[in-house]
Amino acid sequence: MGLQRKGFAVKNFKSLLLVGCGALALSSCGPSDIASPGNGGNVTITNTTTTPPVVTPTPTSTLVTAASGCPTIADPQGLTDAGTITGPTGTWRVCNLPSRINKSITLSKITGLLYQLPGRVDVGTDGGFTSTAADTKVTLTIEPGVIVYGGTGVSWLAVNRGNKISAVGTAALPIIFTSRDNVLGLNTETSMGQWGGVVLLGRARITDCTTGSVVAGTCERQTEGSADPALFGGANNADSSGQMSYVQIRYSGYVLGADKELQALTTEGIGSGTVLSNIMSYNSSDDGAEFFGGVVNMKNYVSVGADDDSLDADTGITGNFQNVLLIQRSAKGDALMEIDSNGNEADTPRSTLKISNLTGIQPELSTDNEANDQAAILVRGNSDVTLANAVISTPKNECLRMNGSGTTPATFVAKSVVMQCNATKYIGTGSYNAAAVSTAFGSGANNNNDSFTTTLASLFINGANELGVATFDATTLASFFSAVTSIGAVKNTADNWTASWTCNSSTADFGTGNSGLCSSIPTK
Repeated sequence: MGLQRKGFAVKNFKSLLLVGCGALALSSCGPSDIASPGNGGNVTITNTTTTPPVVTPTPTSTLVTAASGCPTIADPQGLTDAGTITGPTGTWRVCNLPSRINKSITLSKITGLLYQLPGRVDVGTDGGFTSTAADTKVTLTIEPGVIVYGGTGVSWLAVNRGNKISAVGTAALPIIFTSRDNVLGLNTETSMGQWGGVVLLGRARITDCTTGSVVAGTCERQTEGSADPALFGGANNADSSGQMSYVQIRYSGYVLGADKELQALTTEGIGSGTVLSNIMSYNSSDDGAEFFGGVVNMKNYVSVGADDDSLDADTGITGNFQNVLLIQRSAKGDALMEIDSNGNEADTPRSTLKISNLTGIQPELSTDNEANDQAAILVRGNSDVTLANAVISTPKNECLRMNGSGTTPATFVAKSVVMQCNATKYIGTGSYNAAAVSTAFGSGANNNNDSFTTTLASLFINGANELGVATFDATTLASFFSAVTSIGAVKNTADNWTASWTCNSSTADFGTGNSGLCSSIPTK
């Protein structure tokens, strides 16, 4: 998530007021139901019947003129010219991607042109559990500034095992995955769930098998909600699914089937060879991003407006995350983070997550936040979590819930973590009670404080209280981590990694000079 931000100017935000939800009946939820939002997975999209908001084209007032046609690509199927689409930013040429990309192609940045996912689009062919001659070894390259949109609810991008994506934008020209309604200018601040999302499938180790077994080393899983096979898992923890950097993914999470939704970004058994950085999830109707197993290394992750968990990790993941900013909408969303592999506690590897420099914000006046997970952070089942240099702001809700089960239950370690919670603060279920969870957090030791008063400026930038907290040396967690001089995701106004490549909304404003409003698409 290493980013740069020039000319950063952030609007002043009023302090948000938080209302905690009442305690709900506890349920044993495993990985099969992790991808279900607080409303049960049924997303009603009504924005097409409302009067479209007036959106000023960004970053200029010049309307786009449609490109004359679609470019030639290396795949013999080619791009299909689907005519034009007109919205508040102008008229665009629409080029449909083939349902399966069989040769490496590049989606070029062309003025007045958008690329459409007309349904599920597969990148390459999966050769099986291990690499075989059946792998097509296709790479989908997307140039900086390209916009790809889902033409239908069931549109989604599947980067199959043995194939790669190279979606590398820049701070000035991020790559945007979004919905048709976003192009048409129909979206409001509450729009979500309008297409599937981006899915990376790899051959690293996973647990909670749908076929094969952990013991035999043949564990595989099927992508949730997919009508056709989209398998992931393997034995190669160094596997690579390519690179995604400086990318926005907006309005994702359409219900594909049986209350199963994708999220903005779903990684499934990806390996350490995959590079993820500078990724923004906006208004996903499920999780901001979910990581199923594998080895995940990610820097600079922003989630705004997720309707379930902002970050969800499970099924034997080994994950390292640094610079994580999680912001939920008022009265929407569940936990900021859910980490588990519940129901398969004997499986290995254990879900192991290490996070440094996180700021998590649950807004006040909330009646729905934490609807199912009951706390800002839920750690349960077969999982071990280390959280360092973090700020949790959820003054009307509980901060930490742990659920212990199995011979070796979930564990939690905190280093330089400060939390502003309600009076209850902790919830324990299974083999844990609230006192045990409080002990696990260890307020007063290791620079941890569960009675902290946040002084965050402009919603997410450290204030005097945050800057006064001593930091933990994150480099001791793993070689992936960089040394830091402050807790939280954003140290001060000069710490500009969130600027330029993000988009703005009433929930979170990242300043001028970026791609503009999330409800509009850039014309540059």
